Amino acid sequence: MSDYPDVETKLATARTRLILDKPFLGALVLRLPMVEADAKWCETTFSDGKTFYYNPDYIDALDAEQTQFALSHEALHCALSHFHRRGHRVKHRWELACDYAVNPLLIKDGLKPTPDAQYLREYEGMTAEEIYPCLEDMDNGGERDLEDNRDDNDSDGDREKEQNKGGGNSEREREKNDKTSGQGSEEDSNDQGSSMGNSPPPEMSQQELEDLSVQWQQRMAAAAQQALQSGKLEGEMARMVDYLLQPRLPWRMLLARFLTATARDDYSYARPSTRRGDPAVYPSLRSHQVNVVVAVDTSGSISEEEIQEFISEIDSIKSQVRARVTLLSCDSDLNYGCPWYFEAWDEFRFDVEIRGGGGTNFRPVFNWIEQQDSAPDALVYFTDAEGVFPEAEPHYPVVWLVKGKAKVPFGERIQLN
Repeated sequence: MSDYPDVETKLATARTRLILDKPFLGALVLRLPMVEADAKWCETTFSDGKTFYYNPDYIDALDAEQTQFALSHEALHCALSHFHRRGHRVKHRWELACDYAVNPLLIKDGLKPTPDAQYLREYEGMTAEEIYPCLEDMDNGGERDLEDNRDDNDSDGDREKEQNKGGGNSEREREKNDKTSGQGSEEDSNDQGSSMGNSPPPEMSQQELEDLSVQWQQRMAAAAQQALQSGKLEGEMARMVDYLLQPRLPWRMLLARFLTATARDDYSYARPSTRRGDPAVYPSLRSHQVNVVVAVDTSGSISEEEIQEFISEIDSIKSQVRARVTLLSCDSDLNYGCPWYFEAWDEFRFDVEIRGGGGTNFRPVFNWIEQQDSAPDALVYFTDAEGVFPEAEPHYPVVWLVKGKAKVPFGERIQLN
């Protein structure tokens, strides 16, 4: 029996408050049974995707709003399937990257962070996969001095405690205990796993992790729908959910399908040569040449490797459909040397030096097209969609190949990553 009856009440009250004020997070938290854990392996809080484990001393030291943050922190880790997405990455570094990805979302949603919450402004809007490489050069497996990001009222003792915890709210406590006790191997964990929190829960198989990840995806979709109906899902959290729940169709297949449909075949009734002696005119199938404008965002958010991958795909598709391609590159304005023309028989290549760092403005590309004698059959724009769009939708088809979460005001959006 817990020696902290007030802690159980505090957690239950915090969960109820989340359900009322932030139904999306509240619905996720409600999926995790709360179990008191032994402080020997759980210094703060932890979730394996099935249960919310907590150290009563840690929860007791938090105020009501910070308790809501701690619950939401673990639930959002689960909803984002961080327990399944690690792959072959270093465990403690991956967990730190996950913390850096989750905490800004919660803070922007109006929650009060716990004293040990890991947060750096430079990682806002980034996924754990994008943050992870940034941590490779940090000492002690991703630990770093966060004094610039803490409140000035934090005491030295709090800072030392945070460094020892490695950021809290993650699985690092388990790994630390494994190293110090000599009894924390994976095999031992499987043998000693207990739903009562006396020891870490057992490791799950890859299939179990995949099944649990799908389950959380469904839970997140249901929670988002309920929150949207109540008008309480907005801002960065809403954009994140929309990004994660949109269909993940292969972008190459979608692009090929679009260009192939644009290069429609049609029948021609042009009179053939009369030398054949047959006066009759029969319809013949003529392939329509596609005139495509391809624009590449070179503002600095798109890497050269990504551009080359995209270019090679366009070249591959161009060999299957008769396409004349006009290539434009643009950041805040069209880059020097634009445009470049490639006939149907030419290899499509991009050997322009990328000088990133400028802002993103899509209008120069659309303005250039308006100045031409005829409109293209399609405009394909490779970008992160973070920039200034034209005020009006053009009369020709536009396909946006988008890297990132941003939305577009018109045209067909195809997700790249």
